[in-house]
Amino acid sequence: MTAQHIAVIDIGKTNAKLALVDAQTLTELAVDTRPNTVLPGPPYPHFDTEGHWAFLLDALARFHAAHRIDAISITTHGACAALLAADGTLAAPVLDYEDPRPGQSAAYAALRPDFAETGSPRLAMGLNLGAQLHWQLAQDDGLAARTAQVVTYPQYWAHRLTGVAACDVTSLGCHTDLWNPWRAQPSALLERLGLAGKLAPLQRCDAILGPILPDVARATGLPAETPVVCGLHDSNASLLPHLLQREGAFSVVSTGTWVVVMTMGGAPVTLDPGRDTLVNVNALGQPVPSARFMGGREYDEMRPHPEVAVSEQDRRAVLDRQLMLLPAVQSDSGPYTGRVARWTGDAEAGQRSVALSWYLALMTAECLRMTGAQGPVIVEGPFARNADYCRMLSAATGLAVSEAAGRTGTAIGAALLLAPRRMAAPPPAPVVRDDALRAYAQLWQARVAQA
Repeated sequence: MTAQHIAVIDIGKTNAKLALVDAQTLTELAVDTRPNTVLPGPPYPHFDTEGHWAFLLDALARFHAAHRIDAISITTHGACAALLAADGTLAAPVLDYEDPRPGQSAAYAALRPDFAETGSPRLAMGLNLGAQLHWQLAQDDGLAARTAQVVTYPQYWAHRLTGVAACDVTSLGCHTDLWNPWRAQPSALLERLGLAGKLAPLQRCDAILGPILPDVARATGLPAETPVVCGLHDSNASLLPHLLQREGAFSVVSTGTWVVVMTMGGAPVTLDPGRDTLVNVNALGQPVPSARFMGGREYDEMRPHPEVAVSEQDRRAVLDRQLMLLPAVQSDSGPYTGRVARWTGDAEAGQRSVALSWYLALMTAECLRMTGAQGPVIVEGPFARNADYCRMLSAATGLAVSEAAGRTGTAIGAALLLAPRRMAAPPPAPVVRDDALRAYAQLWQARVAQA
């Protein structure tokens, strides 16, 4: 099919977005967002799917009127699924994965498969999708009977657009406990949960699920034949352009609420499930050594308010004073789980901003080390625009760090599902060889090791 303008639904943990991508230039013509505010319940904290739906229909109508929309792609955060009743409506609200209760179940801990089978570590809260499903089924005696199909989150939105239920491998392979990435098949957990027959059919990420429903066409003004692609997990949307354009070893750092490091063709490593490493599954179905921490959330929590401009004097002062933020701001995830963050000294706002950027870079460097990173590193999303972060990341790893273009790190990758092509790789970035930054990184690592 030929699609010039592709609307990308991008539901992140912090914001829900609609981006309009030009398929020829792979640039974003328009972006609109709304906060992904969690509703408190009853019956439990859950996502505002109806609010998102109203926002998306309105944005689709406006974008189509202004630019024309030829097709729709979808990407969302992981650790999320929807339980559909027989009539296609929700059998229960879509649980927020930050609810702590699913992660506290001893019964689930005994039920879940080993890391060796799934590449999925035991995580806090509801970050293991299997833990969410287990907890929801235990809380509601009638839920299993009401549930006709389970769909992963990108495909929930595809279902609302087309009426077709599906799952995709990148969402099932995202620390769910539900997928065996080496055998490319469901894990034993689905049967243990009594859901083996209720998982929606697996579709390729780039499969066209169907045209939009008549009600969607009427609400948006889109042509009735507008195609909708199956969709994929957001970190894998960030990875996809580089899978299509690069050969050899490289790593992608997808930044947003989470910083997710995905390494292709790296050195052999033994992943440590106790340090938030995992095996993702990319859009081609391949296992990908990965590590992550909640970097965007940490940045929002620790950045100076209001924002301040950073000067060279601030950077020099941080180096001279060895001012550091030590892990972990979000102590229930990442490579330093269980640790409590601390500053090594007091400082003005500009200096704290520099030290925070360097902290985030050094956390990312540790994730790259754990996944065996070799070759260039491409930073996607908001942190790509943070020069202090990118310079420290290169200095600490000795690897070339490139900043990806685009306001949304995932929209281009999601659009490529409908307009696949090999993009020109950006020119290689030089490795930052700064002795002062390298010495700072080594001291930070030594202090962390001693903690």
